Amino acid sequence: MRISLFAVGRLKAGPEKDLASRYLDRFAKAGPAVGLELAKMVEVQESRASNAETRKREEGGMLEKALPEGAILILLDERGKALDSEAFADFIGRHRDNGKRDMLLAIGGADGLDPELRARADMVINLGTMTWPHQLVRILIAEQLYRAVTILSGHPYHRV
Repeated sequence: MRISLFAVGRLKAGPEKDLASRYLDRFAKAGPAVGLELAKMVEVQESRASNAETRKREEGGMLEKALPEGAILILLDERGKALDSEAFADFIGRHRDNGKRDMLLAIGGADGLDPELRARADMVINLGTMTWPHQLVRILIAEQLYRAVTILSGHPYHRV
């Protein structure tokens, strides 16, 4: 299964980008052994619309354009469902085993996510109930993708 990341906003060169890249590289190298592939990282510019609702709608439209047909859509939002790492890995593994070809994980803009996109999503998850800067969210989800691969493969990286 091909997994893509979508993010509103671009990471500038620096330690956050380096760390996110390190985990995505680990995922890309370890994933094929368990049937997972890093397909792409899509970064789009934040909308410059004058109000939050229009910005969310425009950013949601950009996400829709990046979404492969039939893909599982996971949105990251502080109001989403809390999963532990094993449940996240299981969710990915079940969709892979059920023959899903694509999955896209999306990080919205500063104003949040378009309500229509939330309604269409297969799952909305959080990385804790605190609000995180988008730069850190990229690092956290990249690490969790790598951790999911290690859980699915039985690698000792994930310890409880």
